[in-house]
Amino acid sequence: MRNAALILGLIGGLMGLLVGLASYGYTSAVETFGEVEGLFEQVTRLEAIRAASVIAPILALAGAGMVKVRALWGGLLLLASVAGMYLGFGLGFFTLFPMTFCAVAGIIALAAGRPDEPKAHF
Repeated sequence: MRNAALILGLIGGLMGLLVGLASYGYTSAVETFGEVEGLFEQVTRLEAIRAASVIAPILALAGAGMVKVRALWGGLLLLASVAGMYLGFGLGFFTLFPMTFCAVAGIIALAAGRPDEPKAHF
């Protein structure tokens, strides 16, 4: 289960990184070159989108990297990444897949316990 959470979290984090780069790049381009009426307009929640563009993919990748050793912490980071993507970007076609991958990875990570250890991680 931890391997599945690692792979899903890594894929979701990399997809979230692409969405974050595109979002941050769009907001920076509109800020630099100006708005074009009806074509390129600045978003209303500029700081939320920029913060989510940077923080959410990093949380997902860090959570995926942690999940093999610390499943609870990794799962919480993956779910925090989903919350950050949702609050920053909302639910759309391009955010649906990274959020779903990270959410499933976080749930799997929280459910994963090592049967050879006498004590669970939570």
